[in-house]
Amino acid sequence: MTSSFAGLEIAKRGLAAHNQGLLTVGHNLTNASTEGYSRQKVEFSEMDPLYLPALNREETPGMIGQGVVVASIARVRDDLLEGRIVAESGLEGYWQTRDRNVASLEATLNEPAASSVRNLMDKFWDSWQELSIRPEDGAAREAVLSRGQALSEGIRDRYRRLTDIRSTLDGDLRGTVQQVNDLTKRIAELNTEIVKSKALGDNPNDLMDQRDLLVEKLGHLVPIQVDQRDKDEFMVHVDGLILVQGKQARSFEMGQPDQDGYAAPVWSDTKLALAPKGGTLGALLELRDGDVKQEIASLDTMALTFTDLVNETHRAAYGANGKTGLDFFKEWPFINNLQGNYDRNGDGLYDSSYIYRITGGNGLQAQEQIGLSGAIKLSGPRGDVEIAYHPTDTVADLVSRINNAGAEVTARLTREGRLQLRATPAASRDNPSFVIRHVEDSGQFLAGYAGILKASGAAGAYDWAKADAVQGLRAAGAAGGAEYATAPLSHPSGWLDVAAEIKADPGSIAAGFGLNGRAAEAGDGSAALAIAGLRTQPVMVGSLRTFDDHFAEEVARIGLKGEEAGRASESHSRIGKDLRDLRSSLSGVNMDEELANMIKFQHGYAAAAKFATTINQMLDVLINRLGV
Repeated sequence: MTSSFAGLEIAKRGLAAHNQGLLTVGHNLTNASTEGYSRQKVEFSEMDPLYLPALNREETPGMIGQGVVVASIARVRDDLLEGRIVAESGLEGYWQTRDRNVASLEATLNEPAASSVRNLMDKFWDSWQELSIRPEDGAAREAVLSRGQALSEGIRDRYRRLTDIRSTLDGDLRGTVQQVNDLTKRIAELNTEIVKSKALGDNPNDLMDQRDLLVEKLGHLVPIQVDQRDKDEFMVHVDGLILVQGKQARSFEMGQPDQDGYAAPVWSDTKLALAPKGGTLGALLELRDGDVKQEIASLDTMALTFTDLVNETHRAAYGANGKTGLDFFKEWPFINNLQGNYDRNGDGLYDSSYIYRITGGNGLQAQEQIGLSGAIKLSGPRGDVEIAYHPTDTVADLVSRINNAGAEVTARLTREGRLQLRATPAASRDNPSFVIRHVEDSGQFLAGYAGILKASGAAGAYDWAKADAVQGLRAAGAAGGAEYATAPLSHPSGWLDVAAEIKADPGSIAAGFGLNGRAAEAGDGSAALAIAGLRTQPVMVGSLRTFDDHFAEEVARIGLKGEEAGRASESHSRIGKDLRDLRSSLSGVNMDEELANMIKFQHGYAAAAKFATTINQMLDVLINRLGV
């Protein structure tokens, strides 16, 4: 027979098991509001039974039960659901960040307020229109000056606000990189503690809850994938590369700054660029180096095109004081070398040519067939772009084809019908903006017909990667030859202003072209009318035909981005909430359920205690009352 004291051992195990159940309920209840806490559940199991092999089988009652033990205290957790939440957190962080910052971009337009750049420019065109009607009126010139200054201030103000947004995004980006590094370090430290605890046979539920919470926060910042196939080595990946592996954590840092002073995040150990496709970090990087940079480039393009065209017409006209050859807006060249030579690598020797605009020496007719065949090569975002032309093409056809080819060079015909090539902002951070990098023609269009290049083929090409590249232009600087302008100072929208001579004497504002080299008559408003007409002429503001096209496209572009970000943010926020609510229903602490478990464990504890009391009474009779 079994020991007379076996009942006490069973009662003790019952008391211990139900006491642990009560403690677990208390742990759940007190952590009901703890972020990231998962409800824990006590799993009971029978104690290994006894078997008495020394006795005959028919005299043996079989396996004798030894009571209950706590097999484990497990977290109630759905790993598949957790993976979906982490993935959705990345999308949620991405769109929330975009929604918040695109709204700031929309605010810089000031549409439809009277202080918007578009309204200020409309008033500027109107003032020239008024001057063309009353060119002898001094008040009309004062209006042109006043509205020119207001427009300059409006453009500079929008540039400042855009750069402020970009600087704020850069600060947020740097802070987010530091947050990622802190989280990965803490996850690696928890991995070490969890592995030690499991090696001792424990179930570190609270530590794993803390790790899962950090992983979810990390997933909000960068798009990650969690790998738990190896139970001893918890891993986190970003873009297919290991970020955390067990106790090892990699980190990020800011790389080398670009020409604007902004650095991109790179891996600290390999220095390879990090390009996350989601999360807060991905959104900040995309906004800073994509959306906001694009808006600044668009504003710069508009400001430079606007300045260039107004000055081009104004220089050819005469003011009321008889002066001519004056710029209405002040232009600031990037370099002072008249041939555009620049020391790009900093070794003290000229090695590049920074030319913004090239104008051919021959006058062309837009609807005239060129009668030539060949292919033009112009610098593009990813190498040279080739544009073919044929004998039946008109000049206008080829100009349109150049502008639609995706090159970083646009074309237009000037007032005299001369072909003009202008550089646009560069897409790559390695290339300077507003610099023509390559012009080549296998045929005779750019050489003999338009009067831009000296010769055809690769040997006659203009290429910026050498000093004195303008020597390849047709009689550059000579009468009847090609004309060129050096690259402007970076970000023209930040320094646009009316020329000092115009401010000092509004009579210098030109209204008429004059005739045969003589100053314009008092009633000649032809130049003012030409400037007012720039508003709707196909002047190529970047890849857009007119200034009105530019403003319409700008408003539509930012508006659509804001609408997309708002809808996506709301959608992913709802999806994330649904997933977290589902997790809460599975892993969260339910007060009613826990109180029911408390009563159950309380009754179990009381029953085990009663059983222990009964066994104690039986032993008392056996030990103290028998044999007396």
